Parts: sequence; structure tokens; C-alpha cells
Amino acid sequence: MSIPNLLKTLKTVKGNRQSNPSSKPLVEIISTILAPAPFNSNESCFISQLKPHVLTSILSNPNLRSSECFHFFDFCLKNQPLMSFTPDLQAHLTVICRLLKARMFSDAASLLKTVSIDGNLRYPFAIIASTVESCCQERKVKVKFFNFMLTLYSEYGFFDSVSETFSYMKNNGIMIDEQSCTVHLLSLKGSNQMHLALDFFYRMLKSRLEVSVYSLTVVVDILCWNGEIKRGRELVEETLGKGIKPNIVTFNVMVSACAKRWNFEELDLILLLMEKEEVRFDANTYKLLIDGFTSSGKNETAKNLVMKMHDEGLKADPHLYNLIIRSYCKAGAIQSACLVFDEMSDRTVAPNSDTYWALIDGLCKVGDMGLAVEYVNGMQSKGIKMDEAIFNALADGFCERGMVDEAIELQIMMEKDGYQLNPSVCEKIVLELCKLNRTKEATMVLSILAKRGADLRRLIPTTLELI
Repeated sequence: MSIPNLLKTLKTVKGNRQSNPSSKPLVEIISTILAPAPFNSNESCFISQLKPHVLTSILSNPNLRSSECFHFFDFCLKNQPLMSFTPDLQAHLTVICRLLKARMFSDAASLLKTVSIDGNLRYPFAIIASTVESCCQERKVKVKFFNFMLTLYSEYGFFDSVSETFSYMKNNGIMIDEQSCTVHLLSLKGSNQMHLALDFFYRMLKSRLEVSVYSLTVVVDILCWNGEIKRGRELVEETLGKGIKPNIVTFNVMVSACAKRWNFEELDLILLLMEKEEVRFDANTYKLLIDGFTSSGKNETAKNLVMKMHDEGLKADPHLYNLIIRSYCKAGAIQSACLVFDEMSDRTVAPNSDTYWALIDGLCKVGDMGLAVEYVNGMQSKGIKMDEAIFNALADGFCERGMVDEAIELQIMMEKDGYQLNPSVCEKIVLELCKLNRTKEATMVLSILAKRGADLRRLIPTTLELI
């Protein structure tokens, strides 16, 4: 702040000498007050006897810059115990309006919060509205002020006050900023207020605001989150007639909700609507669909979508292939999973450790250990190291096939690499050894488990009896 400029403008305040209890001019005392050094008893006396009309004159002086006005008012608030009165609502609103006009929005919001939010609605909206009308004559500033009120009430969850502010602005011809309304919709979304959000959105439409697709998408998201996917689609269809065209983000919200809930009947209607509105899939649309189809076992549909992605020039990442391979393996369709793996190579999509884990785990579960080992070798040739999950899948597969020596060899390899077999796999190794009457080796495995702190009697009580 420029102190000299403040002092110059303060000279214009009428009656300043009459309201100064000391012999010094008002300008000189204000200069001392705003200086870094502590003020003396004369200046303290001035603050204590500052009159409301002098403060009002200072704050409303057009020659005083908004930043200087705010600095002085902030000083008065911080030293309020020394003052003979409390700055009233009009003083606050005068400064706030000046800050808004100067685009000092952060300072305006902070000061507005003290009179509207702090103390649980310190001043009701009706009082604030009537006061600002008397202290602010510039229409553009009023528009900023009331939109600020709407946003502030929304941010702190005073949704009834938001409704009151909205009605006041509409009834008094004060332009409502659609962005402020969107902020409110987001606040309602965060509070999961579906019905309030829908009602407010319809109020926006009836007020003839230029409602954006972003506001529409927020409301659709709230509806879908609450399972009202059909209502979300119907809202999109309804607003199409009002000139609000949904975009890919809007559709992806609905697609995601359908995919997660396996609501494929509604999904078909949404995809038809996308086609009608000529909204093309993006990479996220494909991901959402493939995730939903694989989780529900619709693997062929998911695989066809990956092929379609490539045809449209979109890159399908390994994660999407992994979803399909894992789903095929879960269904026991290992051959189909292997074909998808081969398709990855044809499409120059590099498999990662998750790809190999899904395929090797599936092969182990169906007992095709020879092919599983081949994929392990292929994985290692590409520089991908075996992890604990793959080790355990192999060991479990060996035990299920009675290949206990291979399982033990794998266990030794794991120990060297710093991994540990799952206790349940160790239990299977012990059981297989006992069946072959190799109790000494079984005891060695048990001792390894004991060193790890495993509860042996809980794990394999019948095996302990055999040993």
C-alpha cells in the first residue's frame, strides 16, 4: 500500500479536524497509525474516539484507492477493542463492493464471509440485500456481489440461503452467472443432495439462463450415482429440446453407471442416443464398456470392442487386454485367453507382468503346467521378472498336479529371490510329501513355516498327526 497516497486522499475528508481529539491533523495521525512502529497515546486516543461518520467518509471516498480503503478498514477491525463503536454492516458492504469493483475477489470473499457466514449467518440475507442496495449504486458491482453471495452460501452448505439469493436475483432482474449455479450444483453433488440438485437445475432452465452442458453433466452424474440412470438419460433427452447438447463426458457418466451395475438394457438406449447425436466414443468410453463387459462375463463383446478401437485408430493399452484375458481365464476359456494374448503381439501391444500373471494363473488353475512354464520363460526372455503372485500360482498348480518336486524346487528359487510361498501353498506341499511318505522333507517345510510364525496346528492339524 502507498501511505503517501492514502494521506493525500484523507485530506479531502470533511470535518476531519473536528473529529480528531488530539492537536494533530487527521492525516498525520493516520500516517502514524499505518506506520510499522507502534503508535503512541495520542494516536490511540484517535482510534478510540473515531466516529462512525468519519469512518464512512473515509471508506466511501472515491479518491481513495480500493486497496488503501481495504487496508485501513482491516486495520480498524484488527484494533476494534480500541474503538468506541463496532463497524456496522454498511461499512463492511461498502468496502466489499469496492473490492469487487477492483477485482480483488479474494479479499472481498474473506470480508463477505465475516458478515454472511461466520457466526452461523450473522446477518440474514434479506438484511444484507437491503443494505447493499443502499450503499452500492453500480449495477455491475451488484451483479458481482449477489453472485458472490450465491457461491459463498453454497460453499458453506447454506442451501436455503442459496435458494433465497437466487429468487431475489431473478425477481430483481439481477443477472445470474451460470458458473455460480454450476458451483452450487457441485456443492449439492458433494453433499449427495440429488433432489435439491434436480430442482435447482429446473429453476435454472425456467430462469432462461444459458445453461451449459457442464451443469447438465453434473446433475446427470448425481442421478447416476444414486442409481437413477434412466432419469439421467431422460433428462438429457429433455434438455436436447432446449438446445443443450450432451458431450462425450455426459455420455461417459451414464455409460460408467450402466457398466458398473451391469444395466445393459439401459446401456443400449444410451448408446443409441449417442449414435443419434453423433457423439463418438473416446478411449475412456471403450475402457468403461470393456470393464463392464468383462466383469459380467461378456468377453466376446469386450474383445470386439478392442478390435473396434484399433480400427478407429485408438490405442488399446495392455490393461484392456488384461481385463479380457483375466475374464476368459476366470471362465476357464484358456484357449480364448491365449488367442487374445497372441492378438496383443499382432497389434504390437506389449504384455506386462499383469498380463502374464493372468494367463499363467489361469493355466495353473486348469493344470496346464507345461504351457504355464512356457509363458514364464517367454516373460523372462522379455526382461519381466517373476513376482510373488506368479510364484505362488505356479507352486499351487504344481501341487494340484502332484508335481511336488517341482513345487519344492520353485520354493527354493523363491527363497533365493527373497520371496515367500503363501502358507496355504506350503500346506499343500506338506500334504503331498506326506502322501508320498516323505515325512522328513515335510518336517523341513513345516520348520520353515514355524520360523515365519505360522500357526501350524491351525493350518494343517491332520498333517501334523501323520508326521
